[in-house]
Amino acid sequence: MIALRTALVLIATALSLAPALAQSPEPRREQSLDAGWRFIQRDVGEAAAAPDYDDAAWTAVSVPHTSNWIGSYNKVRDPRTNLYQGVSWYRLRFAVPAATKGERRFVQFDGVGNIADVWLNGRRLGRHAGAFSRFRFDVSDAIRPGGDNVLVVRADNSARAAGSSTANVIPLAGDFFLFGGIYRHVALLTTGAQHLDLLDDGGPGVYATTSTVDRYMATVDVRARIAGTGKTDVDVLLALDDAQGRTVASRTVRARLRDGAGLATAALSVPSPHLWNGRADPYLYTLRAEVRRGATLSDRLVQPYGIRTFRIDADRGFFLNGKPLPLHGISRHQDRFGVGWAVSDEDQRRDMALIAELGANTVRGAHYQHAPIWYDLADRNGIVMWAEIPFVNQAGWTRGPGLDPDLRTNAEQQLRELIKQNANHPSIVTWSIGNEVDIVDLGPTTRANSRALLDALQLVAEREDPSRPTSFADCCEPNYAATDTRGVTLAGSADTIGYNRYSGWYYDRADELGPNLDRLRRRHPGLPISVSEYGAGGATTQHTDDPRGGAIDSHGRIQPEEYQSWVLEQNWAAIRDRPWLWSSWLWVMFDFASPRAEGDATDLNTKGVMTSDRSIRKDAFYFFQAQWAAQPVLHITQRRYVDRFYPVTDVRLYSNAGDARLTLNDRELGSRPCRDGICVWPRVTLDTGANRLVATARFGDREVTDTVEWTAHDPHAGLALDAGNLLGEVAPDGTRFGSDAFFTGGEPTTIAAMAGGDAGLPAAMARTVRRGDFAYDLPLPDGRWRLSLWFAEPDAAAAARGFSVLAQGSPVVTDLDVARAAGGAQRAIRRDVPVTVTDGHLRLQFRSGHGPALLSALRLVPLGRPSR
Repeated sequence: MIALRTALVLIATALSLAPALAQSPEPRREQSLDAGWRFIQRDVGEAAAAPDYDDAAWTAVSVPHTSNWIGSYNKVRDPRTNLYQGVSWYRLRFAVPAATKGERRFVQFDGVGNIADVWLNGRRLGRHAGAFSRFRFDVSDAIRPGGDNVLVVRADNSARAAGSSTANVIPLAGDFFLFGGIYRHVALLTTGAQHLDLLDDGGPGVYATTSTVDRYMATVDVRARIAGTGKTDVDVLLALDDAQGRTVASRTVRARLRDGAGLATAALSVPSPHLWNGRADPYLYTLRAEVRRGATLSDRLVQPYGIRTFRIDADRGFFLNGKPLPLHGISRHQDRFGVGWAVSDEDQRRDMALIAELGANTVRGAHYQHAPIWYDLADRNGIVMWAEIPFVNQAGWTRGPGLDPDLRTNAEQQLRELIKQNANHPSIVTWSIGNEVDIVDLGPTTRANSRALLDALQLVAEREDPSRPTSFADCCEPNYAATDTRGVTLAGSADTIGYNRYSGWYYDRADELGPNLDRLRRRHPGLPISVSEYGAGGATTQHTDDPRGGAIDSHGRIQPEEYQSWVLEQNWAAIRDRPWLWSSWLWVMFDFASPRAEGDATDLNTKGVMTSDRSIRKDAFYFFQAQWAAQPVLHITQRRYVDRFYPVTDVRLYSNAGDARLTLNDRELGSRPCRDGICVWPRVTLDTGANRLVATARFGDREVTDTVEWTAHDPHAGLALDAGNLLGEVAPDGTRFGSDAFFTGGEPTTIAAMAGGDAGLPAAMARTVRRGDFAYDLPLPDGRWRLSLWFAEPDAAAAARGFSVLAQGSPVVTDLDVARAAGGAQRAIRRDVPVTVTDGHLRLQFRSGHGPALLSALRLVPLGRPSR
């Protein structure tokens, strides 16, 4: 009985102590400093750093925060646009609990654009230069425990120019807007007197590398940097816990602190390791480090950690855990419409979910270090990461005869920060040391300094992390020449190279990507090659009936959604058929902020497969989903092209089914195979008025459908076509001129400016021309029609030309010299001829004579009705 009574007392005592033990403070505590800031968007001078400065008139904000606003899905700039680049100030009053003896306090910023000067209670803590990496200051001697404190930040995102405050802070240039402000989280960290080094370039102070691994055992080498006051010894526990929280490997190491620093290292042996295996199985252990002085637990850090091996082979591509893994993915900028860089954690999670929905298994973090949560999400979702510093589009003032030492110092600092802060992430497989730093050609006698800085950065990466290769994204190495035209060859400056290639967009034809990659491979045998960018713009409000029908305006307004898809279909085919490419990254997942005017947007780069606000998945999204995703995909393209210019159209689907079936207004149109993810029903005749198309595909025992609704106009009313134009146009008289379609042969041409004589055709439409030997097969109801043809000579200095036009095989225009007939070049003329349509087709042939045949536009109206 006494023994039982004693046991009950012990149990009761344990139960009474349990809540107290559970509520005992962690050795490391984090206090959010996101709320309660005051902000002003101008430089008020360093008087604002004083604790008693009056900031009552400033704006109340919370961080993440930026005052910049950029981007509009309109051809005019949004009235909310704020492109301010300069100095802004932030002030925060906050209280902290009373301190325990010996505690250390650190203020932590996850990102401030672009230069941050920081004060606490009037004491200057220091400066950090670089918009994208985490940084910390030790505030132990400046903070007022148990009282009020004033934290002040001077944030400077001044425009990058020679002589400016940001002149030697990368990025120096780039096709993206550099937002200002405290745009990521801020926190106050509290540790014991001896702790993991929090001032090691913003890193965790604990660094792990898998040195050996097989099915029976893995060895994880762990190195912990210890900081603290006084000369003392501490015990450091280094451990790995599995996903169920069980410790699978641990060692306690004695570290001796001298001059405030010490080091603890251990090789942890993990039996039967469960590997991090990308999207198939992104298994994570927990890396745990604990610092003790005697019985006192002074600091603890836990981080996810994945055990894996990888290698990159110049001939066979990427291998994960000894097995080939074809990498296919996207690049991502961090901004979001309406909030810029000040995205929430939930926004980050949503972006990762969308990338997983797309079916990508790799992401290129363009063109800078992304938020800490992003790499955590990549780890948990099995996404292979290309991590990058913002050495982008090297600016002209850095390209003189010598490399500015301040620029080199800053670039090396940002690379060290990227590596140390993210070294424990299994998702990251490469550190990129630059992007398109050969983009400016200064002429044959001036050499760029890009190679000098890339070489310096390569040495930093090798020193900081020999376990990962480096990469570099090249824009401008010629596809054909043997050497770089700037006198400096950049291939080989990093362990691997990525080529940014926009065949079919900025240059070349879309089908030239593959041959160009083959030439680059022959030039650099043994160097692993990837496609670090490929892409095209896509405006969701612009549509074309044939992407080959006109000239794309890659720097301007004509960028129909269908052209983006057409280019990417061909680009992807070239990449897919070259398994020696170790990876590829589509440019880009989301439209992003960039001061430009293109497509249907202003201040946005429209190459995303989704819009910047994440509200629209463009057709190209579903093309890649049909290539990459495991889930069923069925998508009818051109769903936003509702009001059709022509009553006859190809119906195109993207699907990963073997075949699909289509109905139009409940009429069966039959099944078509889906080859390479594409299913096509050619020349489908729509009904006048409403059209409901339903596609159906079977995936095992599951049937999936997709539906679009289009409107078609009465074909008996006529047809009008703007030759050489990718977009349809409505003339002032209401005539609907469709985009160039139904053609074979010829090439589109644009006349720079019309001199006059539009002959009833708006000058903007007369400026686009199809020329060469070409033909049209136009769908029309049988009957008699008036055919109107417009012509304009595009070449001001062109020699006399004579060409003919045949309708249904009979000449209707012969030996036409447009310039002579119009009284000069760049003047439109019109010819009207009667034609007869039989079997639903009007066949026109344009035959060259003394020079190529031409056509600016055509229109058909039924005879007997007045021409408008």
